[in-house]
Amino acid sequence: MKKIIIGIFLLLMVVSPIYGASGFAVTIGEATNDNSQWKSSVMYYFQSHTDKKVSDATQKIVTANEVNQISKDITGRIYPSSKIYSCAMVDLSYTNGIKVVVDKSKVKIVTPKMYSNALKSSGIDKGYVVVTSPVQSSGEAALTGVLKSYEIAVGADIPESVKKAATEELYTETQIVNQTGQNPDKIADLFEQVKNEVQKQNLQDPAQIKVIVINIAANLNINLSDAQAQQIADAIANSQKVQGDLAGFKQQLNDITGQVSQSGILDQIMNYLQSIFDYIEGLITGQ
Repeated sequence: MKKIIIGIFLLLMVVSPIYGASGFAVTIGEATNDNSQWKSSVMYYFQSHTDKKVSDATQKIVTANEVNQISKDITGRIYPSSKIYSCAMVDLSYTNGIKVVVDKSKVKIVTPKMYSNALKSSGIDKGYVVVTSPVQSSGEAALTGVLKSYEIAVGADIPESVKKAATEELYTETQIVNQTGQNPDKIADLFEQVKNEVQKQNLQDPAQIKVIVINIAANLNINLSDAQAQQIADAIANSQKVQGDLAGFKQQLNDITGQVSQSGILDQIMNYLQSIFDYIEGLITGQ
């Protein structure tokens, strides 16, 4: 019987997928990584939000250079290494769309729905995401770490054009929140509804998108200036224009998600077979 179990185990090892990506990744901000106490607190937060071992995740550092390369032309901000705090965890075994958890005690502006919007603009519609920081932050720069976590988990690069468009969209959302005083999730709803309609009509012209922005904002009782409506239209138009760059990444995301799902099923099968083997061995040995 033991030989049969071992044979089944070897067969499953042969047919199981060989991964080129981890499916489970953590990115640590440069400043946080240099402070052992901060890093420990962040890893503890991640561990408290997953049933997996965070120590098993592929870990990478997010540097100021990576953040600035994307954000400098959008936000106008240049971050020193000492200011890169935000950290992210991505798990592709979550199969029910996107689930984003944000440490609200530290990340004060960007909400889960705002991150979700930016991820969907990056061709990402799957995964479990957790964002935190050892100190209070706005959360805008954290998007770089979230996207890098996805690149590690998926094993493919997200085009720079897409990263910049997603960062611009997120930054525009936070600007509109600050300017209007509206609830962040209400502004996120506005962006989501506009994007859904724009994608439905396959639009890229900012002038056409602006009309949709104005109409949906009115329906949501959000008062926008003409400049704000234009700002939103421009950001969403830019996201639309780079969607064609995402074909390769989206295919890899789907492939890896499927592999991770299969791995979970195989783990369940192996646990079941092990329980049977333990039971039979107990009968034979009388234990």
